[in-house]
Amino acid sequence: MSLHRNPPFRAEHLGSLLRPENLLKARDEEKVPPQELTKVEDSSIKDIVDLQLKLGYRAITDGEYRRHMFWGSFFPGLEGFEDIYDPEPGIFRDYAPDIAAFMEKSQKIAESLICTGKIKHKGSTYVEQWEYLKSLVPKEQVKECKLTLAAPNWYHYRYKEGLAYPKEVYANDEEYFADIAKAYQEELKILYDRGLRNVQFDDPNLAYFCSEKMLDGWKKDSKNTKSADQVFDEYIQLYNDCLSQRPADMHIGVHLCRGNFHNSRHFSEGGYDRIATKLFTKLNVDTYYLEYDTPRAGGFEPLKDLPKNKNVILGVVTSKFPKMEDLEEMKKKVYQAADIIAEGNGETQKEALVRLGVSPQCGFASHSYGNAVTREDMINKMKLVRELADSIWPGEP
Repeated sequence: MSLHRNPPFRAEHLGSLLRPENLLKARDEEKVPPQELTKVEDSSIKDIVDLQLKLGYRAITDGEYRRHMFWGSFFPGLEGFEDIYDPEPGIFRDYAPDIAAFMEKSQKIAESLICTGKIKHKGSTYVEQWEYLKSLVPKEQVKECKLTLAAPNWYHYRYKEGLAYPKEVYANDEEYFADIAKAYQEELKILYDRGLRNVQFDDPNLAYFCSEKMLDGWKKDSKNTKSADQVFDEYIQLYNDCLSQRPADMHIGVHLCRGNFHNSRHFSEGGYDRIATKLFTKLNVDTYYLEYDTPRAGGFEPLKDLPKNKNVILGVVTSKFPKMEDLEEMKKKVYQAADIIAEGNGETQKEALVRLGVSPQCGFASHSYGNAVTREDMINKMKLVRELADSIWPGEP
């Protein structure tokens, strides 16, 4: 796998952007006809695309404005998955950081999605959204636009071992993962044929394997016959199977963070150290978008394992709070990361910088109601990311 550039770009954002009030209001009002909601979505997306272009971003997204949550509509669009409401709490891993946070507050999960039958892809839920986004950018920039997708492990990790699917449907995880992989292969092919060349998987679950608290809960769970390391390995293989048929000119990235819920809540802590070698050397993606805005993500030392044919986008600017970072301090962090990568690969800092870019640590609205920032705060943060990139890689997108 050769190094893929442009995408990723020197200045990136992670996909989700704050929704305007009129869009949130239209979605909340049940009496608004679907066609009217679509009009509001279309207008809002046009505005946010124009803003991204104005700010000098190239990996344009639709802000995830048609979604309530960042994971979107891929799994609900598959045959074999069903919504469940007020599910029995005992089916969940109560030590999974996001599940633990929700259960701590209400003692239950209000809704989820679970496999109830054979999983089959029955058509992309993203084609119309993608086609609209394409129509808003210059033709030559279509290949740079970015679509975010849910992690393939999303509705497996949260459930206790053996409870993510009925035993009469799948005998084991291997069979379940095989059909998940087929579904992603079909999705990616459909979108590739429509011109998509830039995909970002959003995967907090992988980062949860950095959490000592989660790992301790895993060890104490008597239902687990597999270690956390075994399951992490299986998730990497699942990704690789999902991506096994992707064309060489389709850029694939994966974003890891420790939670980014409504009002800027995070769910876990822990550096990348215990997963870095496998994450960087075994997972067949081009780019890693990594949270690095606070000490909870640890230091840059794990980046020494980043191979020469892969990129990392450093999420050194927070999207959670309005306080602005110091530009010079951020530059020092990027150069520090480059030095560690260079040392790990026996190269110069300048050579390592070729594979780096910068971004906020996560989206501004993983949940539709967004983080504890205003639109002006978001714009200022995006400007800072662009300015930081320009100060390190002048003249590069």
